Amino acid sequence: MAVKIRLARHGKKGYAFYHIVVADSRSPRDGKFIEKLGTYNPNTNPATIELNFDHALSWLQKGAQPTDTAKSILSKEGVLMKKHLLGGVKKGAFSLEVAEERFNKWLADKEANEGAKLQKLADSKKAAAAARLAEETKVKEAKAAALAAKRAEAEAAAKAAAEEAAAQEAAATQEAETEAPATEEAAAE
Repeated sequence: MAVKIRLARHGKKGYAFYHIVVADSRSPRDGKFIEKLGTYNPNTNPATIELNFDHALSWLQKGAQPTDTAKSILSKEGVLMKKHLLGGVKKGAFSLEVAEERFNKWLADKEANEGAKLQKLADSKKAAAAARLAEETKVKEAKAAALAAKRAEAEAAAKAAAEEAAAQEAAATQEAETEAPATEEAAAE
């Protein structure tokens, strides 16, 4: 029986997450499995991986073959590195303490790189938010300037109309005043 470490798909359409399982290579993708080692959620940024490290290492040492995706997940979590170091201990190339020291150094470097990636991601989110805010401010200011110009134009038109109405009223009043003496003179004759 060929044993594989692979992913079993779960979740809904368009939003899949995976269980990392140990299964017979002849069983269906989402079918019967021997043991569940963890989960993998690619929908988060960065992807969320929960893995039972010791059980995964045990299955690799027993000869289970990971698929390509499972291999990259195991590599990212350090299971393959630990297996490699334990192989060196078994051959006598170095002691178990040296292997642990190397593995801990690798873990520290990995965590530092992940911290830098997370910081870079957070900084890019902040920069994108600041750029969006600046763009929205420009648009708001342009709309406010257009509105102020429109209001000023409307006020000027209203003022001109009021002045024109006042001029017409003054002209009508003056015309009425000039007609009134003329009618009085005509009536007096």
